[in-house]
Amino acid sequence: MREASEETLTEAVIEKLASCSDPRLQSIMTALIRHLHAFAREVELSEAEWAEGIRFLTATGQMCDERRQEFILLSDVLGLSMLVDAINHRKPEGATESTVLGPFYVAGAPELEPGATIMRGGGGEPVAVRGRVLTPGSQPIAGALVDVWQTAPNGFYDTQDPTQPAFNLRGRFRTDGAGAFHFRTVKPASYPLPTDGTVGRMLAALGRHPFRPAHIHFIVQAPGYESLTTHLFAAGDPYLDSDAVFGVKNSLIVEFRPAADGNGLTLDYDFGLKPAA
Repeated sequence: MREASEETLTEAVIEKLASCSDPRLQSIMTALIRHLHAFAREVELSEAEWAEGIRFLTATGQMCDERRQEFILLSDVLGLSMLVDAINHRKPEGATESTVLGPFYVAGAPELEPGATIMRGGGGEPVAVRGRVLTPGSQPIAGALVDVWQTAPNGFYDTQDPTQPAFNLRGRFRTDGAGAFHFRTVKPASYPLPTDGTVGRMLAALGRHPFRPAHIHFIVQAPGYESLTTHLFAAGDPYLDSDAVFGVKNSLIVEFRPAADGNGLTLDYDFGLKPAA
């Protein structure tokens, strides 16, 4: 099409998708083009602003490597990660609510014996974590894999902090015949998202704080069930109502209680898995 105008350009671009052999891709790209063009029209995007947006996205990609994922962080602080999560994980009765993966997950954490500690250094308030993995009908799921990770007491993950050993505060555990698992850790700390990159600069420009409430991450998996990605948040944390990535849900707020023997804290929580479709 020659001489496409402000009024005709969107349809001209969409017409070019007619030969796409993947109906889902065609549908997604059609909607993306319509919304992008509508956005540019709504704000009357200037050439300087468009160029700055390209520089921002380029710099965001340049910050990504095997230890850092700035694009996931960007998706998180814009609320897109939680929106996609909500669309894809509508919870049935008896199943645990999900939340964002976050940018600090590392695959391949060691599988540890029941009751082992995931702390590979000193410091912090000891916590004994116990729980079960259950069906929506509260039947135990044996052999489920519980993958956990969290910050150190200084508010940093091992991938951010060169003083921490690899896989510090990360581990995987199998449930027993009763669907039970248990491990030892330390109480997590609330912490700021990385502010030295594009996302940090954007938050500052928008007048937003970068903090997340204290939490422990979990991925829970078992054959025949949907994988669950979630957190458990510490009750009473000052950032529960203003989580920078919008990830808090009331059902995931938990109490870290004093242990009966006076040695540290305990955390008890049962996870419910949704059967796979």
